[in-house]
Amino acid sequence: MQKRKLIEVSLPLEAMNRESAREKARKVGKPQQIHHWWARRPITAARAMLFAQLVDDPSARPGEFPTEAAQRRERDRLHELIERLVVWENIRDDKLLAEAHAEILKSTDGNPPPILDPFAGGGTIPLEAQRLGLKVYASDLNPVAVLINKALVEIPPKFRDQPPVFPGLADTRTSWRGAEGLAADVRAYGQWMRDEAQRRIGHLYPDAVLPDGTTAPVIAWIWARTVTCPNPACGIEMPLVRSWWLGKKKGKEAYVVPSVVDDPTHPSGFRVKFDIGHDPKSGPIAANDGTVSGRTGAICLACRALVPVSHIRAEGSAGRGGQQLMSVVAEGSRQRVYLAPTEEHAASARVGRPAELIQGEMADNPRWFSPPAYGLTQFSDLFTDRQLVALTTFSDLVGEARARVLSDSASAARGDAVATYLGLAVSRLADWSGSLCRWESNAQVSQQVFGQQSVNMTWDFSEARTIGDKASGSFGACLTNVLRSLEQLNGSVPAVAEQADAVTRELTGLLINTDPPYYDNIGYSDLSDYFYVWLRRSLRTVHPQLLSTLLVPKAEELVANPYRHNGRAGAKQFFEQGFQSVFARARKEALEGFPIVVYYAFKQSEWDQAGEASTGWETLLEGMIRSGWSITSTWPIRSEGTARLVAQETNALASSIVLSLRPRPNDAPTTDRRGFIAALETELPAALRKLQQGQVAPVDLPQAAIGPGMAVFSRYSGVLEPDGKKMTVRSALARINEILDQVLNEQEGDFDTTTRFALAWYRQHGYAVGRFGDADNLARARNTSVDVLDRDGILTSRAGNVQLIRPADLSWDYDVLRDSHTSVWESLHHLLKTLERDGIAPACDFLRDALSRPDGAVDADLVKELAHLLFRIAEGNNATKDALSFNALVTSWPEIMDVARAERPVTVVAQTTFDFDEEGA
Repeated sequence: MQKRKLIEVSLPLEAMNRESAREKARKVGKPQQIHHWWARRPITAARAMLFAQLVDDPSARPGEFPTEAAQRRERDRLHELIERLVVWENIRDDKLLAEAHAEILKSTDGNPPPILDPFAGGGTIPLEAQRLGLKVYASDLNPVAVLINKALVEIPPKFRDQPPVFPGLADTRTSWRGAEGLAADVRAYGQWMRDEAQRRIGHLYPDAVLPDGTTAPVIAWIWARTVTCPNPACGIEMPLVRSWWLGKKKGKEAYVVPSVVDDPTHPSGFRVKFDIGHDPKSGPIAANDGTVSGRTGAICLACRALVPVSHIRAEGSAGRGGQQLMSVVAEGSRQRVYLAPTEEHAASARVGRPAELIQGEMADNPRWFSPPAYGLTQFSDLFTDRQLVALTTFSDLVGEARARVLSDSASAARGDAVATYLGLAVSRLADWSGSLCRWESNAQVSQQVFGQQSVNMTWDFSEARTIGDKASGSFGACLTNVLRSLEQLNGSVPAVAEQADAVTRELTGLLINTDPPYYDNIGYSDLSDYFYVWLRRSLRTVHPQLLSTLLVPKAEELVANPYRHNGRAGAKQFFEQGFQSVFARARKEALEGFPIVVYYAFKQSEWDQAGEASTGWETLLEGMIRSGWSITSTWPIRSEGTARLVAQETNALASSIVLSLRPRPNDAPTTDRRGFIAALETELPAALRKLQQGQVAPVDLPQAAIGPGMAVFSRYSGVLEPDGKKMTVRSALARINEILDQVLNEQEGDFDTTTRFALAWYRQHGYAVGRFGDADNLARARNTSVDVLDRDGILTSRAGNVQLIRPADLSWDYDVLRDSHTSVWESLHHLLKTLERDGIAPACDFLRDALSRPDGAVDADLVKELAHLLFRIAEGNNATKDALSFNALVTSWPEIMDVARAERPVTVVAQTTFDFDEEGA
């Protein structure tokens, strides 16, 4: 019998989700920021999942942990290790990582399997597998993804702990840890590139003259696209502007002030002039801010004609679109200085295009690309002429920097490594240097092209000073981001990152942990062409085979793209067949003894209004089951910082769901509907209790419970309905949720009579008022009375009305040590009252007293189970505020219990020194 792994039984899910949210909130310093990629999973969660995939659950080792109590203690110990492992600040704690690796060795007989991510994408899973000391194979069809993985896991171990080769750098320190020496080279040669670019093209970026006559570097130029007004009586070059605002910081407001002035040099006889305003009272207001909307069209500033979108598109497609400088943003003393445009600055951008342009046409897919509808069809169309000159210059300098490394080190491998990171920095620069970059008026910085998972048309745009050193959108800033990532890479185990099609690549002897592209969420290959055209220009001589094609390979990409596969039906068929092919092969070549792990990119919108799973979720589960896999667990991983509870049976928080799967035996039996339900009723209660005892928040419980439920469903080759047809996944999910409700309700039998009454009353009325007669009948049926419950402070009974007392309204004079018969309900509500008003520490004190009552200790597990049950009732009744309170208690439970079970600290009062005078003596 195969050993169950921790991922199949229990995880400290709340701690993992909390740290995932913290990671998401970090804006800089993440290893993944070495280059842009779409929809990455949190590295903290990936690390925990890899650990739990390999480490035995204590129940799999009955010789060492023969009792349930012993297994639970060991499980708690492993949970505590994971909790430390996922803390962001521990990312380079070698001692902690060694401790985790030792646990993996213990569970794998000293020989952990190599990890394969066949859809490696942005490299999160390979990076964390390597961090845990595992051999890694990362592959992807997309060459941009392969380059990212090479930079993250393949290159750094080759130069681990080596000093830099840039002249004079090696002697500046006595030791170089991890990738620090390599990063020092990238920094030094990158600085050489910036200096050389300044020498070659610095004249294209003139300084600005400030109002006091001094000069300052320009941070950005703000442009507006223009088209000719279709009104024959007007014909002005009308600016297309989303917003006039430049800066919204209080006290430092700035905005563009347009006006129409006479100008005989223009065919229409007049033009739009731009000035800068600073008075927010007379500035643009939201209702009239800008001139254009992508849906409704534009308005002409001169004649006020309404111009339809069709005209704007026709002008752009005919090549008659233009651009006009609106403002110059200069670097002032600790603030931005906004200046009206001048002819000098407008002329500085009028440069000839490079002789050798990047080649590549954007995909004809309006879902991800809106510029082609306006005549911007080539990737080179997405850059101004000055941006093309700058990016071409930096691309060429990558090759020159590589030659300098080779000259300084006599190592081609070192030259290729440094060039790869410099090429990624130039590619990042393209993201911040396109004519689709917006100016963010709140932060007062240029924004990148890929603020979303699409290439969106912009009307007014920001052209950053590319040769700058620190400002947003400069090469220096992009290089700094690459370096911040590189300096954190400390992998010592060799890794392989290669281009391969997941459908055909070798899988034997490798353990899969992967985050596959799901259905049609993101068009990776089409979008990554934006970067590929620049990476190919910079690094084609470094990675000739990887960058041999004109654009990213697309035909085999496992994405349901209706523009590539003959409409929606063809795209669905292509995806399903490809997906099943990958995992059917993985089933045949599966490594014995371990579950595989697959991530699913879950979205809140994937639940319908009835609270049932979408076709996408079902397609994934059906595909896995048809491919011969049995699902053993499902874990919702959240990266959102706040709870949002939407509807019963939903988990609106999940940003991804992680599944563990085992091969289903070839001779797996069938069963009927009755047999399936009976198996659920037998196995789900114990599995649910383990989930509740672990750190699973009530909001995540329904999704986590799908795991053991689907484990039952998917162990059969088929579950037959009464009409002889196989039960669908949708029907199975409905049955699992029914049994989940049933099991939770049956847990009420474990509670005392007071708690059973309060639960039943809360289910019907919440904390609202109900009739005394109904309460009296309910109380008698549970062998208690309304009067007793009133005296015990559970409810109030006045004038024929009965109402449960909310936690916040409970008496603060209550002493749990003196109460002769404290109920679970009472303990939970007083604990909630204390937690919400006073915080963790006083709540710990209350629970410690409850656990040490002389007249019978409160059962902490039952208090936690009651919170789970009340959450589900509150969520079902749309009592969102109540649900949030119960959820918050459970998520704080580990911290509360750790302190409550510890011995109460003894307060020692130090004796003061007596000051005797001579007379008193």
